[in-house]
Amino acid sequence: MPNNSTKTNQKEFQFKLSQKEPGIDAAWYVINTYSGHEYKVIDALKTRIKTMGLDEFIFQAIVPIQSKMVIRRGTKVKTQEKTFPGYVLIQMIITDDSWVTVRTTQGVTGFVGIGSKPTPISQKDVDNIIKITVEDKPKFQTPFSLGDVVKITNGPFADFIGTIDSIDQEKGKLRVLVSFFERETPVELDFLQVSKEL
Repeated sequence: MPNNSTKTNQKEFQFKLSQKEPGIDAAWYVINTYSGHEYKVIDALKTRIKTMGLDEFIFQAIVPIQSKMVIRRGTKVKTQEKTFPGYVLIQMIITDDSWVTVRTTQGVTGFVGIGSKPTPISQKDVDNIIKITVEDKPKFQTPFSLGDVVKITNGPFADFIGTIDSIDQEKGKLRVLVSFFERETPVELDFLQVSKEL
């Protein structure tokens, strides 16, 4: 039975799979999982590592996540999303037994690598992924694209129709070109101040 704590604790992204400290032979690899099964795979791995006695070979796993701001029912809501859905980073020493154990864990579709050989990723890449996950600067998930026609819903330009000229995902702002006195005028707006015209 999967441990539900991995699902309910949104902040959790790094998981200890073993009580042992990784040696210098340990490296980080990327495994591919069924999308949405990342946490189930980690729970299954914890059990398999114990039963197979592989805690000296498989150490920890990371599910990269990132904070996002989404607009739901006209309000900004902070959520967390997997940065790479369907992928889990795993720190391990590759042996025949450890490779087979991870590879045959339910929900795992394979290792990322050249041919059938898993390719390690650098510690620098892992550190960057952890940094992005930990810094928690939410980006806006925008339903808008450049060139979209939108209707301004409030403010001095309410009910004007315009075209999106630029999008600032960090701040959740748009620059919309509206026709005002027969001239195109750029107006900076919040994501909440516009709606998509169908």
